[in-house]
Amino acid sequence: MEIWKKFEENNITHSAAHHLLAILELREKRGYARVTDVAKELSITTGSASINLKSLKAKSLIVEDENKFLSLSSEGEAIARAVHLRKNILNDFLVHILKVSPEQAEIDSCKTEHLISAETAKKLQEFTERYQRENKSKAA
Repeated sequence: MEIWKKFEENNITHSAAHHLLAILELREKRGYARVTDVAKELSITTGSASINLKSLKAKSLIVEDENKFLSLSSEGEAIARAVHLRKNILNDFLVHILKVSPEQAEIDSCKTEHLISAETAKKLQEFTERYQRENKSKAA
């Protein structure tokens, strides 16, 4: 298989990742999430949020109860937490190792958080931690 086709194998889009993250964060902050809350969190219209959430429901990544409250399925939560972790790993690497400005690191980590593999994220995290330990001991 040609490498460039691997890009199409991602199970969620950038937008879908942010919708899942919004639900996760809203439920952690408030204890609930509704379509209007997700729309507000993402600064999009309720209509856009509704359309995007519909496709996530069809993939069984989110569940909407009879009161219109949203929650993540176990698979949806796993994806959201993985995306969140990868974003943090990328951000740390960019800021602390490459010395990218925090603002640019936030933008770049957001762009790629849902694209990198778990293997790459793990290796980046290990590298970042090892690099920081080594530099800390050299400074002491």
